[in-house]
Amino acid sequence: MDILLVEDNKAISKGLVYTLEQNGYNVTLCESAEQAMTAIPNGFDLFIFDITLPDGNGFELFEDLHRLCDAPVIFLTALDDEDSIVKGFDLGADDYITKPFSTRELLARIKRTTRSLDCNSTAVFGDICIDYDKKAVYKNNNQIELTALEYKIFSMLAQNAGKIVTRDIILERIWDIAGNYVEDNTLTVYIKRIRQKLGTDIIKTVKGLGYKLEVV
Repeated sequence: MDILLVEDNKAISKGLVYTLEQNGYNVTLCESAEQAMTAIPNGFDLFIFDITLPDGNGFELFEDLHRLCDAPVIFLTALDDEDSIVKGFDLGADDYITKPFSTRELLARIKRTTRSLDCNSTAVFGDICIDYDKKAVYKNNNQIELTALEYKIFSMLAQNAGKIVTRDIILERIWDIAGNYVEDNTLTVYIKRIRQKLGTDIIKTVKGLGYKLEVV
């Protein structure tokens, strides 16, 4: 499981990274909101945010993140006042842990938060199935050959099935995957290719906004 940890206290982050990696997690550490926003498009299963950051705060970072994806977020912070805790949960955080904390408690909460991910490694849309662990898409149990970028786009739509994903969000998230800037017209071509390979019209165009994967 890939975790993005945003923590600017070096003493805390060093211990956290060590503990998480010893327990089988892959950890990417960012020490600022700017670093985090650069890393987010690479794709993570879980985000752990400190709130007080040198160039912003975790609440703002959370809001920016959820314009891009719906991955679970745990706030890990020294802010233990009621208003901050309530705000964190009101924004949609999956958990809120205050410092000081025990590593055993953190690991237990991570397992609780990500339990649903372990149970939902695949999703089915009619005769189309996506396996997130294998990063593969199947139709009637036959694998569809998608490029890495095509898979990334389809996965993004699948994770937000029934919701509109704007063109701007898709373009922003696939920029790093492609290694260079993906133009708006190029995205249209990618969507067309994915539809052709799937052999189905479950990807709907929402005029002027973006795309939506229909829940069958």
